[in-house]
Amino acid sequence: MNSTSVQTDGLQRLYLGWADYTVFSLMLSLSTLIGIYFGFWGRRENTPLEYLHGGRKLNVTPVIASMTVSYISGITVLGAPSEIYLFGTLSWLYVGGMMLMGVVNYYFILPVFYELKVVSIYEYLELRFNHHVRRAVSFLSTIDQILRVSMAVYVTSLALSQVIGVGVEVTSPAVSVICIIYTMLGGIRAVVWTDLLQGIMMLMSSLAVIIIGIQQVGGLDTVWRRSEAGGRIRFFEFSASPYVRLTFWNAIFCQLFFEIGSVSLNQSIVQRYVSLPTFRKARMSAIISCLGVVILWSLACFSGLVIYSKYYECDPLKAKVIQRPDQIFPYYVMDVCASIPGLSGLFVAGVFSATLSTMSSSLNSMGATVYEDFVKPCLRSNVTDKMANNIIKLIVALSGLLCICVAFLVAELGNVIQMLYAFGGITLGAIVGVFTFGMFYHRGNSKGALAGSVCSFLIMSWIVIGAEKAIADGKIELPVLPTRVDGCQSNVTLPNSIPRIDSTKEEEVLFLYRISYQYYTLIGMAIMFTVAIIVSFLTGGQEEANTNPVFFTPIVRKYIEDKRRKSYSMQSALRSLLQQDLARRHKGNAILTDSLAFEST
Repeated sequence: MNSTSVQTDGLQRLYLGWADYTVFSLMLSLSTLIGIYFGFWGRRENTPLEYLHGGRKLNVTPVIASMTVSYISGITVLGAPSEIYLFGTLSWLYVGGMMLMGVVNYYFILPVFYELKVVSIYEYLELRFNHHVRRAVSFLSTIDQILRVSMAVYVTSLALSQVIGVGVEVTSPAVSVICIIYTMLGGIRAVVWTDLLQGIMMLMSSLAVIIIGIQQVGGLDTVWRRSEAGGRIRFFEFSASPYVRLTFWNAIFCQLFFEIGSVSLNQSIVQRYVSLPTFRKARMSAIISCLGVVILWSLACFSGLVIYSKYYECDPLKAKVIQRPDQIFPYYVMDVCASIPGLSGLFVAGVFSATLSTMSSSLNSMGATVYEDFVKPCLRSNVTDKMANNIIKLIVALSGLLCICVAFLVAELGNVIQMLYAFGGITLGAIVGVFTFGMFYHRGNSKGALAGSVCSFLIMSWIVIGAEKAIADGKIELPVLPTRVDGCQSNVTLPNSIPRIDSTKEEEVLFLYRISYQYYTLIGMAIMFTVAIIVSFLTGGQEEANTNPVFFTPIVRKYIEDKRRKSYSMQSALRSLLQQDLARRHKGNAILTDSLAFEST
């Protein structure tokens, strides 16, 4: 027997069988063994550089896989299908922002980090500005990573509880502890190789589930026809209103800035770039991993259409078979794959692979960030490599435990994709703003960078928390698309239309709270830039000691070098003209010599 089920309201609650548990347990065991291997036998030197960057000698293939699956977390695997199921295909347009980010990263951001070879990307901020800016932004980034990992852990544990019948209070710590162990023991080498394993499992499970689902509903044409009839095919919505949740414009162009903060300025991703031996390989891995993210996101979105076509006439959420929209994908997998032993287990393993990858990458990067930016400056100078490694491992373990605790606090939050973007907007705007301010604006100074970052964080915290509270109080309602229940086997008397939004109630909400979550990162960045430029201007502008061309993106670097070259050439020409004029005025060698000596002083 492969799976068990319990009848409820015309649908069945489905649970994993022994074959599924076998596949799932095998994946977790392999991930742990990889960490144990690199922790005790696979390492070449016991130094922080080896632990955090693999001695900058890692292979390209596992690094590319690691960067790809680190971004595609359990939030994406479970959240993207439910987003498509509830709101339609506009979020599929995120791939446009992802590809634009790849171009910006390739030409403007990656060259700066790779040339500097920083352990922590926030080290750049100290070189460009000062240690106050570095620590402030590092703190914001740590908050962002803890929130992301906690959301991923909770959502994935919620999915697992759906298919094994065990509460999230058990599944969250159990799986997280495994991740903490192999990350703490094996460092970056364990992370990238487990990511490769987990990436393969994610791809296999996603493709298998989609293919079987298409066959069960009657082909691709049926998927498209039912999705179109249900209003799920939505791409060309060109509203310019900032209050519309998703449009063609904000799904692409606002997504660009979110992706820059999530990928190009992500410590765990940059840590992999600089772990490669050459700049050419780093650039190649950036492009390929970007394409990989686009493919995996597209698969997740398309699976949402397949799920909708499957439950076209009987919504499991309205039938009360599942409690939250983010559980619909695992339920669907258990439904369509019940007859194939082990396939449901492969999918659950794939979902957990995504979350484990995100968690392990974030824990490793938090180890680097917290040690380099907060702990190391407080230590005496003669700390041994072994002691430094042990401190980093302790930081990894404590960070993992903190993420488990925070995961329980997000239990009452809403749609997982919107939740990710909303809370990311609190910190990402300031992070994207301060790095681009440093790399693109050569007249900016440390006072402006610090003031802009703090203002962005405080204002965006006010906007996001206020908006989330308004949603929780029912003053702002999300425009969920309709689903049907008339095809369920038993009677389910629930609403069968789009919920009517009380416009009067919404108008009472502050206009800033009604702005779409898609704009949060862009608004935070704009606040940071505006404040930073004004403060820099009022406090004397650029600091010459911090305008080394290597701190700037290539196009600005070229401008600075050309400007200095022209200035030097002009000074040389003026000096030459002065010498010639002095030579004409004074015919005697002694007088000329004295004049030239005077001029040189």
